[in-house]
Amino acid sequence: MKLNDAVFGLLLLALGAIVLFTVQVFPKIPGQPVGPALFPGLIAAGLCVCGLLLLVRGLRQPRQAWVVLDDWVRSPRHVLALGVLIASVIFYIVAAQWLGFLLISLIILMAMFTVLRVPPGRAALLAVVTTLVVHFAFYKLLRVPLPWGLLTPWAW
Repeated sequence: MKLNDAVFGLLLLALGAIVLFTVQVFPKIPGQPVGPALFPGLIAAGLCVCGLLLLVRGLRQPRQAWVVLDDWVRSPRHVLALGVLIASVIFYIVAAQWLGFLLISLIILMAMFTVLRVPPGRAALLAVVTTLVVHFAFYKLLRVPLPWGLLTPWAW
């Protein structure tokens, strides 16, 4: 799928404006020339500038369509894979605390591998190995507190 630069420009401009509006309520630090709003504000200003440049560039190309769909959009299998991906993100948000990262990761990876037609044995092996590697990297190395959910009694 190809989107006109003006579409991304509008999105970046809107995101930058929202962040700029939001950082205005950040607390000020007494006696400090800078506060917690400085860096998010600078990034948001950069997003606004880039968004504006993309918007102007996109509007200068009047013959280009706003949205051009690729062939995969007409493929039911690919559309299903996109639907499973979006549903997986929502499922993680809703059920991660209850099921825990390890179980939910296995379920999501198996669903994705199945819809992408990975053979079941290879899919199971890849799902287990990937889940354990990601869990180790985030939980042990980076110390990100991943939820244990149902596996809390066996947390290591």
